[in-house]
Formats: sequence, structure tokens, C-alpha cells
Amino acid sequence: MGKGIRFQQVGDRVETYYLIKTATKGVASNGKPFLTLILCDHTGDIEAKLWGCSPDDELAFCSQVIVHLQGEISEYRGRLQMKINSIRPTTAMDQVKVADFIRSAPISPDDMLEEITHYIFEMENANIQRITRHLVKKHQKAFLESPAATKNHHEFVSGLAYHVVSMLKIARSLSELYPSLDTDLLYAGVILHDLGKVRELSGPIDTSYTLEGKLLGHISIMVNELTAAASELKIEGEEVLMLQHLILSHHGKGEWGSPKVPVIREAEMLHMIDNIDAKMNMMDRALERVQPGEFSERIMAMDQRSFYKPSFHEPPLDV
Repeated sequence: MGKGIRFQQVGDRVETYYLIKTATKGVASNGKPFLTLILCDHTGDIEAKLWGCSPDDELAFCSQVIVHLQGEISEYRGRLQMKINSIRPTTAMDQVKVADFIRSAPISPDDMLEEITHYIFEMENANIQRITRHLVKKHQKAFLESPAATKNHHEFVSGLAYHVVSMLKIARSLSELYPSLDTDLLYAGVILHDLGKVRELSGPIDTSYTLEGKLLGHISIMVNELTAAASELKIEGEEVLMLQHLILSHHGKGEWGSPKVPVIREAEMLHMIDNIDAKMNMMDRALERVQPGEFSERIMAMDQRSFYKPSFHEPPLDV
């Protein structure tokens, strides 16, 4: 199927299949309608404009439709864009399916569940362990399939679980360096902090916000879930309050959507670990397609910064 979207460069000519992730109608300055298409494959996505579209085009080129496209990669306002020369919906004769175009976590869901379960069984505080295990089991299927977001970071199938696994590894390293951290609280906060996204987001394909997600958000959803779980398990005590605080404060600041700021060590660490992993994922993905000595596209969620890939190479080690 040719070079993936994430590895295409300005000037590349393209003839291949893509999945339409979203299709949005607009009206140009000349009064003619057009479609903004977000095209994707398993490596990433790219925007394209279908100018002068007809009513039939609006019906044919909609979300979740696989298309065959000929075009060229261009640049617009610092971001790559697909210039469409020809496009058509696919038929059964093309022998392609939606699953071929969906980006997934680099670790299997079963392996991620096994690793997360290992961290849960390490917890020595029975109340924290029981609540964490209960909520992961309750939402296990959606947790292992869901993206961590609609855009910006870990926005792919199983992205939420992959984000959690990565954060747990950071948390373990920090707890070895700073033994004053309560690992039961920290690990539970990592596992539960974004679990509300299984209800906030619609699912792994064509991800959007649910009505509940728009009205409540994943933080409120998860605090309510945790409260209900503690009641169902007949667990009382300060552990429940601390877990609620971890969830409420993990965005760090009010302007970042956090109802509370962190006021315990584990909450502050959770916020920073979350920030580290999200930003590393954004930078790594932006730099994947960049050649040494060049800058990436601007990353909107990181203050519109472009990141540079150094051109020097480390000399081989003398052994």
C-alpha cells in the first residue's frame, strides 16, 4: 500500500487507499461547497480538501469510507496536506477493510493487561488494591480498546492502556529514586486517572465525545465511579479520599481542566508523569517523519512549537 502517511514528505506523489476518518462540509469564498477530509492509515492521518463537491460527493465521501486516491503531498501553514488529483470510493473488488487502516498500540492488549495486573497485585494496601482491581475488571474490554484522546496523544486503538503501561514504568523508576512516595497510591492513580475516558469517548474508531463526556468529562465520571465502587465494596477511609484527589488533580491546574491542584506528593507526581508521557508521545510521533537536520510540523498542544531532529550521529563505542 506504499509509504504510510507518517513517512510522507512534501512533493511525494501518492496513489493508494485511505480511510476517511472525518468529513466536514464547508463553503469556499466563491460560494461553492467543499469537504475537509481527514484521511488515515495505520501510521497516522493527513488533511485533504475536496473542492467543488457535489451532493453525491457528500454522500460518497463520509466518515468510515475507504477511498482510492491519487494526489500529492503539499504544505499549508506548517502542516502537511494532501492535494487530491482523483478520488473514488472502494468496492469489494479492492479487497481492503477498515482494520487495515487503524493505528494500534505497539503492545498487544493481553500483554498490557498482564503488566497492569502485575502492578495491581504488588499493592499492599488491600483497600486501594480492591478498588483498582474492581474498576479495571468492570471496564476491562473498553479499557483495552479505547484511545487515550481524540487527538494530540495516544489517539489510537488501545492507546489508553498503552499510556497507562508507559506511565507505570515511569512511576516505578521515580519511586525507586524517591522512596517516600506511596507506590500503592501512585500506581492506582496512574491506572485509574483516565479510566473515565471509556465513557467520555465513543470508542476506538472515529472517536468523538459522548453526551456524557461533553457534559461531565472523564474526571467527574471517574470520581463518581470510584465513589460507587467504594460503596459497593464497603470500603471506607482516607484511601478513598486520596484516590479521589489523585483523579481530581491529575491535570495539575484549573486552566488545564483540573478541578483541584495536587496537594499530596503522589498527586503531583501523577500529574508530571502524565505530562511527560503525553508530551513524549506527541514529540516522537511528530519527529518520526522528520529527517535529521529538519524541524517537525507544529504541535498545536505544545504551544505550536516545531521540534528539531539533531543531525549529528553518536560515534560507535570502543569495545
